[in-house]
Amino acid sequence: MRDTRYERRATSHGFTLVELLVALIVTSIILTAVATFAFALSSANDSADDTSYKQAQIRIATLRISELIRHCKLIYGASDDYITIWSTGNGDNVVDSNELVNIETGEDANYIQIREPDTDPAVLITQCKDVIFGLYDSNFEDSRASPLKTKYVSITFKIIENGIEHSYQINNALRSWAGNLLNDEGTALVDIDDD
Repeated sequence: MRDTRYERRATSHGFTLVELLVALIVTSIILTAVATFAFALSSANDSADDTSYKQAQIRIATLRISELIRHCKLIYGASDDYITIWSTGNGDNVVDSNELVNIETGEDANYIQIREPDTDPAVLITQCKDVIFGLYDSNFEDSRASPLKTKYVSITFKIIENGIEHSYQINNALRSWAGNLLNDEGTALVDIDDD
């Protein structure tokens, strides 16, 4: 009779050093691939989140600025870094300081904000640059010299998204321009008391 215990012991052995090294190399390659994929996925997610946040800011700012411009009476003043609008007021057709709203750029033109009377400025778009306010009359001629004749407003700016600079533009027109309140030259408001 043969001793089977001895045969089992002789044929059953553990992994060799070469087999362990091959298993470790294969495992490390798989783990490296998984880690690289996870990092790429995380980076793409962060990039998408940043773009989504900036796009949401632009949409909200466009709606807010368009609403202000559409319903204002006149573009009361302008410079390279702001426009002042005469918002709908109490209906007396006299400009009051609490009826004026500024749409302006911040320091170094790196954000756009709205400054309404008796409130803190509301920053609408952050991390933008090269903000330009364009003012146009009814013939689409530049009317920066006389903002009171302005009927169309264009605000252009640039934002960097995912390392690429994108240009944006907000255009709007005054719905009910109060040109009837201007003097014959169109340079100032008439005095209501003189009529």
